[in-house]
Amino acid sequence: MFPIRDHNPSEQTPWVTRGLILANVILFLATLPMVQGGEWLWTRLALYPLAIMQGELLWGLVTHMFLHGGIMHIIGNLLFLWIFGDNLEEQLGHFGFLVFYLVAGLVAAAAQIAAEPFSTIPMVGASGAIAGVMGGYLLLFPRAKVDILAIFIIFFKVFTLPAWVVLGIWFAIQILGGFNTPGDQGGVAYWAHAGGFLAGVALTLPRFLRLGGPGFWARTHGHPPHPEAVYAPTRIPRIER
Repeated sequence: MFPIRDHNPSEQTPWVTRGLILANVILFLATLPMVQGGEWLWTRLALYPLAIMQGELLWGLVTHMFLHGGIMHIIGNLLFLWIFGDNLEEQLGHFGFLVFYLVAGLVAAAAQIAAEPFSTIPMVGASGAIAGVMGGYLLLFPRAKVDILAIFIIFFKVFTLPAWVVLGIWFAIQILGGFNTPGDQGGVAYWAHAGGFLAGVALTLPRFLRLGGPGFWARTHGHPPHPEAVYAPTRIPRIER
């Protein structure tokens, strides 16, 4: 199951969101193993918790946000950024959103380093920063509609859920994964995701309060403050065995 779109259209062009997506794609292509020097560049720009603890390779705190470990890794991350980023950029402004994104990514990295300070496994991916975007989105638009694509073996189904269900379940999975995954084993950086998500909520709080806080929720009932997008019914065919 994964989200494919929301019903919360942005009323302005999300230039920063697009720029971040482009930067991730360019660096992904530049660090492919078949590109000369690509593997070396990927290794140098990744984040190593032990190196950070020793005051080395500090640029990895930022550069790791633009690296990915494979095609599905980058597609999944950028899909989430595309769905949720434009609305938060609209609320925070272009520059404010860029600062928000980078700070959320730094907090996410700090959370993962705190959980595994002596790990030598490289940490890469935009998911910590994007988790911050998801946290901010949840605070502002908890009842925005999100379309989910569910795949069960050969059956496909698109259905709609409120953002608080989609993002709440996602956050719960990160917490459970963080407590149940042995440290220093590689794989998913659950604590980075959880830390980025909470940072996103905290960083969006000033904007939420300027909008009226609970009064904003009372006016919008948790929905976007403008008309929701309406999509035609899905035409995904049912495939029989």
